[in-house]
Amino acid sequence: MGAKKTEEDILKKLGIEKLNPMQVAAKEAILSESEILLLSPTGTGKTLAFLLPIIAKLNPDLRKIQALIIVPSRELAIQIEQVIREMGSGYKANAFYGGRSGSKDKFDLNHPPAILVGTPGRIASHMYRETFDLAEIKTLVLDEFDKSLEIGFDDEMIEILEALPAVEKKILTSATYGVDIPDFAEFESPKEVNFLTEEKAQLEIKLIESPTKNKDDTLIRMISNMGNQPGIIFCNFKETIAEVSDLLHEHQISHGCFHGGMEQRDRERALIQFRNGTHQLLVATDLASRGIDIPDLKFILHFQLPHRAEEFTHRNGRTARMHAAGTAYVLKSKTEQWPDFIPNSDLVEFAKSELPQPSKWKTLFISGGRKDKISKGDLAGLFFKQGKLGKTELGIIELKTDCAFVAVAADKVDDAIRLCNNTRLKKKKVRVSLI
Repeated sequence: MGAKKTEEDILKKLGIEKLNPMQVAAKEAILSESEILLLSPTGTGKTLAFLLPIIAKLNPDLRKIQALIIVPSRELAIQIEQVIREMGSGYKANAFYGGRSGSKDKFDLNHPPAILVGTPGRIASHMYRETFDLAEIKTLVLDEFDKSLEIGFDDEMIEILEALPAVEKKILTSATYGVDIPDFAEFESPKEVNFLTEEKAQLEIKLIESPTKNKDDTLIRMISNMGNQPGIIFCNFKETIAEVSDLLHEHQISHGCFHGGMEQRDRERALIQFRNGTHQLLVATDLASRGIDIPDLKFILHFQLPHRAEEFTHRNGRTARMHAAGTAYVLKSKTEQWPDFIPNSDLVEFAKSELPQPSKWKTLFISGGRKDKISKGDLAGLFFKQGKLGKTELGIIELKTDCAFVAVAADKVDDAIRLCNNTRLKKKKVRVSLI
């Protein structure tokens, strides 16, 4: 790699003027302590907070894995890998997770990354098969640690921690109070960086009451009053998501779905369409309550009451982020029992209103990405010049390793496909299609 990038270089590339107080405190603790417990709400920038000091201590001459980041979900693994790439540090990073091709893992390990991000199951599997060298892994991050335990990765976490011979620094992150660190994690006296009190006053919790056990009519009335504000509708089961999705389709309300029973590709595309505004609503299980990259939300709705306090907290953490105001609505029928962990809330009633307008955006898939030396600027140029789009008709561009996704004004999307499909971009002929 070239000259080592400074923190100033990285922040400039990310378009960040300065770190927030949590990030400053976390960076100082990570640089000076061997055990760190980082507690901060979802959406406050924990990933950058631990990556900056980790990258600052990497050895650019060592061609081995030096930092291991364990995460509970493939979405979070992909998200962290993307952040590292966007930092432009020059260090290689890869994300390994269930559902990813084993041959891709093997290919990436031919030239080991400096930072490896992965889910417990996939990382433990590699360690069992001894597919990569553990000797130089000096830093271990357990990101959203409590979530990994909550979903049953205890055995894998034990295997991973026991297998690492040279770890000098351990960082544990969580967005939850009262993290119970089990003995196997071997944290003796961690330095606690706690910013969990920052946002609570910004969140409003409001009750919506359905007069009948069936909540459909009340849900549609509520959505109609939200207009085109982005929000998540939380359900407990994927079967409920299917029912709510059918209801929204009947009313021609644009939305995406997100749950563990979906293929990884479909989950990722649902998030892309949510981020770029093609869908203003995401109907999801608790899988979407943390560890995924989504924009700041104006509201979330508990369509089904969560079973536990932790689920309630994490769902709510998707709104009122970074000191912005947000509302968590709780939709219950008159006969449903009110859980003890949900505070008494003001009852809000919605008048009949017009259904929200269709989204002004649609999402296009482009069959070329970073590995083809294609940049966001190249894609913007393609749609402005070849596709004849105006500046307000091109939305968010997401560039991946082997493809890209572009938001285009809905009334221009057919013309954009006709003009840009099968066009040569850099040295690659790309296909353009609607997703």
